[in-house]
Amino acid sequence: MSTKEKALSIVQRLRGDGHEAYLAGGCVRDNLLGKTPKDYDIATDAKPETVQEIFPQTIPVGTQFGVVMVVLDKEPFAVTTFRFDGPYLDGRHPSHVRYGTLEDDVQRRDFTINGMMYDPDGDRVIDLTGGLEDLKGKIIRAIGDPARRFQEDRLRMIRAVRFAAGLGFTIEPETLAAIRREAPAIARVAWERIGEEITRLLTEGGAHRGFELLDETGLLPIVLPEIDAMKGVEQSPEFHPEGDVFTHTLALLGRLSNSSESLAYGCLLHDVAKPACIEKKGDKITFYNHPDRGAEMAVEILKRLKRSRATWERVDYLVRNHLRYTQAPNMRLSTLKRFLGEEGIEELLELCRIDAQSSNGDLQYYDFCRQKLSEFKVEEIHPSPLLGGKDLIAMGFSPGPLFQAILKRLEEGQLNGEILTPDAAREWVLREYGAERGQRR
Repeated sequence: MSTKEKALSIVQRLRGDGHEAYLAGGCVRDNLLGKTPKDYDIATDAKPETVQEIFPQTIPVGTQFGVVMVVLDKEPFAVTTFRFDGPYLDGRHPSHVRYGTLEDDVQRRDFTINGMMYDPDGDRVIDLTGGLEDLKGKIIRAIGDPARRFQEDRLRMIRAVRFAAGLGFTIEPETLAAIRREAPAIARVAWERIGEEITRLLTEGGAHRGFELLDETGLLPIVLPEIDAMKGVEQSPEFHPEGDVFTHTLALLGRLSNSSESLAYGCLLHDVAKPACIEKKGDKITFYNHPDRGAEMAVEILKRLKRSRATWERVDYLVRNHLRYTQAPNMRLSTLKRFLGEEGIEELLELCRIDAQSSNGDLQYYDFCRQKLSEFKVEEIHPSPLLGGKDLIAMGFSPGPLFQAILKRLEEGQLNGEILTPDAAREWVLREYGAERGQRR
């Protein structure tokens, strides 16, 4: 069964036991938009304990809030009991819930386009808040009082931005005004939750518009003050005719499409240190050391956003090396091969391409690297070592630091095309280091 078929089977099973049950929220919205939903949620009048009795495999992830995960063929589905929420005292969770009706459940949800239910028996959408009209009008509108919705869960402010950017919608004026008023309260949200939303904003489409909206709503200086600091930071018109660092960075985000998390953050943060590194001498503007300083700042930011070690280590590499490719035409052959053989080179070159296209459009260094990658065979970039430690011992050398020096120089000669066979490598070693055989260092 497909994911949708499994979700519908849960609905039918609940109905077969005498309960109301519907597909709910984002999956209804996505289906109406012709998109494949990431997940399917079910809303029902069955209490959590009843859901657990009906289905053999469940996970009680939030029974105090009426939420049970039903697992079918190792795939989880959130089944939520119709509820009415009490006051949100912590800006995330209701102080208490009471079970209610379908109407109660819809009114507690965030936006009209997420407040629709689907009845499979009648093949009809249940829309109590105007979600269909807003979907048609491409509008993000809070259900009920927008300020109250954002006070209940402050993360909804960033979610409004993400939905508007990703779907190409506009935020309804009262909802937008409420976000601007409530924006300072986003600082009370856990950084892990903010990090998840920012990551989705960067990787799911509409990142350029998303960061424009973060700026317009006043959320940007609170969640990412380092990006806000880019505004008004001048750049040399010769290299950056597009404008200041903020404008340039948003231009990169506009070129992202189905991006990996690390590439997206690499684009966002590649020039993050320019505000701190800017120097002006007459008409000359420089940003010396901004890649290295930027890499340090990027790691700090990504740790704050609770991203994974794998992400911030790769972004460190991307930011630190995003100008290095301009040196490629002048590199020694061995250095060039090592550079093009680095683990993150594909993402780095993609960042370099986007960076160049978002400034003066000069792709000569990117094209050079791509040309060389097409010319070099894999074994030329990652050759098997001609000799190893055991070979050096057999030649009479004693293990020690000298081994590393010999093998490194051998690799360089191999990459440069100067030493091509094991026999040639042995001759070279004896010629260069023969006098040091048997010595411990």
